[in-house]
Amino acid sequence: MGETPFDDDTLHEECGVFGIFQRPDAAALVTLGLHALQHRGQEAAGIVTFDGTQFHVERHSGLIGDTFTRQSVLERLPGESAIGHTRYSTTGGGGLRNVQPFFAELSAGGFAVAHNGNITNAMTVQRELQRRGSIFSSTSDTETILHLVATSGARLFVDKLIDALSRLEGAFSLVGLVPGKMVGVRDPLGIRPLVLGDFEGSPVLASETCALDIIGADFVRDVSPGEMVIVTENGIESLFPFQARRPRFCIFEYVYFARPDSNIEGRNVYDIRKRIGAELARESKDAADIVVPVPDSGVPAAIGYAQEAGLPFELGIIRNHYVGRTFIQPTDSIRHMGVKLKHNANRSMIEGKRIVLVDDSIVRGTTSQKIVQMVRDAGAAEVHMRIASPPTRASCFYGVDTPETGKLLASRMTVEEMADFIKVDSLAFLSIDGLYRAVNEPSRNAHAPQFCDACFTGDYPTSLTDLEGADNVRQLSLLGGAG
Repeated sequence: MGETPFDDDTLHEECGVFGIFQRPDAAALVTLGLHALQHRGQEAAGIVTFDGTQFHVERHSGLIGDTFTRQSVLERLPGESAIGHTRYSTTGGGGLRNVQPFFAELSAGGFAVAHNGNITNAMTVQRELQRRGSIFSSTSDTETILHLVATSGARLFVDKLIDALSRLEGAFSLVGLVPGKMVGVRDPLGIRPLVLGDFEGSPVLASETCALDIIGADFVRDVSPGEMVIVTENGIESLFPFQARRPRFCIFEYVYFARPDSNIEGRNVYDIRKRIGAELARESKDAADIVVPVPDSGVPAAIGYAQEAGLPFELGIIRNHYVGRTFIQPTDSIRHMGVKLKHNANRSMIEGKRIVLVDDSIVRGTTSQKIVQMVRDAGAAEVHMRIASPPTRASCFYGVDTPETGKLLASRMTVEEMADFIKVDSLAFLSIDGLYRAVNEPSRNAHAPQFCDACFTGDYPTSLTDLEGADNVRQLSLLGGAG
C-alpha cells in the first residue's frame, strides 16, 4: 500500500467495531456505523451477518464508502444481526486474510468476532496452540480468540469465551456473534472504548457514540471495564467474569483518536480537547499575534488555547482532505513537495505575524519540521509550537501503531533539542498533570494512575509477555494488530 508523506510520522488509528441485533436492515446499519468509525482505521473493513440459518461474510480493502455501499455487496449480507470492523493494521498485518471480523465454524456452531485493541501475549499463546495442533490462517492476534474458544473445555459458548479471554493479556474491546446471541466485552482495565446503544428496540454495540448518532440510535451507557454484555431475544444480560482491576482507559483517545463529537466514559471529546488547549495556554503562554492549528486534529486544542490566551484563532494552514493513502510519488522532486499535498499555508493570515502553532503530538518530528518550514516560507515572523499532549516517549502495545521507541523524537532528545530539530522559536508540551486536569482529574496519581498513559510515561498497565526476549519492541506488533 502506498503512503502519503505523512504516514510515517503519525500515530495511526486503531480499529472500530460495531454490531446490531435483530434488525431487518442490519448490514446497511453496520455499514453506516463503520462509516462513522472510519477515523479509527482506513485500510480495510468487514461485516458478518447471520440470517437465522447461516453466516455471511464480506471483507474488503479500502474505505467503507468505496466498498460496502455497493448494492451488490449488501445483497450478499442478508440477516437481522450483524457485526463489523474497520481497521488499520500494525506492521506485518496487511492483506485480506487479516481483515476482520474473523469467522469460524466451531463444534457448537458459527462464531464471528471483531476486536479493537492488542493482545500482548498473543504470540506466546499462539505458539502453545500450534504445538497442540492449531493451524492459524492469519497473522492477527484476534484469531487467537477463535482458537481459544474452539479448544476450551467449557460446555456453553459464553463459558468458552470467558475461558478464552481469561487467558489473554492486553487490551480488548470486542463484539461477537453466534446463533441467537451478540456479545460485547471489554478487558478488565477498559483500555479501549465500547458503548451500548438502542435503535428502536434493537441493541447496538459500538466503539464510539458517533456511530450511534449516524443511525439515530440512543446512547444507553458505556460497557464497563471487565464487563461482558450478552444480547439475546430475551434481553440484555450483564456479567463481570474477570478479576476486578482498577480501570486504566487510554487517555490518548481524548487527545487524538476518538472523534470530537463522541462522548466517552462520560466525557465529551471536543470539550476535553478545548480544555487541553486552555491548560496548555496556562502552562506555556508566549507573546504572539495569532493561534494557528495544525489541521485537523489540532483545531479544538487551538480554540481552547486562543480563548484562554486572549489571542485570535485563525486558520493559517488549510488542509486538503482529498489526498488519500495511495498517492504515488514518482520522482524525488515531487516527493519533496509532499507537505503541500495535505497542507498549505494561508499566507494572508500569517505573513509578518508571530504565530502559536498548535498540534496534538510530535512523533518522529519530520512532519513538524515541514509544517514549520512551510509557515516560515509564507512569511511568519516567529513560530512558537505548542503540543496538546506530553512528549510521546514510548511505544503503545494496546492497539495503536507507533514507531519503535528509539524512533520517537522525545525518547532521544530534550525539549530544547527538539525545538532546534524542528526549527521553532520555542516549543512546549502539555504536562502530564495538565493533561489529567483537562480530563477533570486534579493530577496524575503516580502510585495508582487513573488512565493508561504509557506512551507518555512508559508505565504499562499490563504484562508485555511477548516482549520478553524479543530483539526489539516492534516484535509485539508483528501479529498484525486487531487495531
